Amino acid sequence: MLVLVARRLVWAVFALWGITTLVFILLRVLPGDPARTILAASGASETAIAQARAQMGLDEALPIQYGRYLWNLAHGDLGRSLFSNRPVLVTIAEQLPPTFELAAAALVVTIVLGLGLGVLAARYAGSWLDRVTVGIAVLGVSTPLFWSGLLLIWLFSLVLRWLPASGADSWRHLVMPAILLGAVGAAPLVRVVRSNLLTILQTDYITVARGKGLPETLILLRHALRNALLPGLNLIGLQAGFLLGGAVITETVFARPGLGRVVVDAILWKDLPVVQGTVLLIAGIYIIVNLGVDLISIVLDPRQRET
Repeated sequence: MLVLVARRLVWAVFALWGITTLVFILLRVLPGDPARTILAASGASETAIAQARAQMGLDEALPIQYGRYLWNLAHGDLGRSLFSNRPVLVTIAEQLPPTFELAAAALVVTIVLGLGLGVLAARYAGSWLDRVTVGIAVLGVSTPLFWSGLLLIWLFSLVLRWLPASGADSWRHLVMPAILLGAVGAAPLVRVVRSNLLTILQTDYITVARGKGLPETLILLRHALRNALLPGLNLIGLQAGFLLGGAVITETVFARPGLGRVVVDAILWKDLPVVQGTVLLIAGIYIIVNLGVDLISIVLDPRQRET
């Protein structure tokens, strides 16, 4: 088991390094000069722009920039914002709580909807209820998050006037973003739970339970569901990264404070350290959560400890 855990840890380190390297390269091969973007509005001269590029370290060769970036990361330094000159770590830390709040609320919605609708679809497999549930799940996976958010704002804020369209002053401002993000995250969970339950319901021990005269709902919840939860747990771990990354997009749609505004501004101003730091944070949390889920799966499933 220790060898398996060590493999997972090594994989996590290499995955984080790979993501870090990929983001670093992509941001620098994209067209545009950060120094020119930041100073152009002030009418700076070419000399001033060149000096700014030198101060930002953008005039150095890519290997030198990459080496310095990795060295700083190894010492816990994400760099400084090219636009505000503030430490990236401080900028992210200030905006992280609202994003975590949204992601946590969305995770609750994901689990409740995913498990609930998955069990419901399996219980009434083949019925119109099953078809509607699966159809909604497919629609949730295929519909862009941005478009769905605008549709919710139009319906619940402009037409029905039940919920505020933007802001973060009370729990009412959290309802629409959390439901939107959580529902999209629940869509694949519904399909996985339903599929696993239908497979388990065909096994011998379920046939024995039916032979004892146990109600179908009791068999489903007491005997089948707990065996279907392990694949669902793995999927929830995979969805953690989506929920955190999706929270950034959702915050932009609903004009909420958080990393969403920081990322949008950083992209517009080509503030490379802020974009790199945010992506690194989301990737790191995603990897850590999935590592934790893998370890839980190893503990709960003896078959994985034997492989």
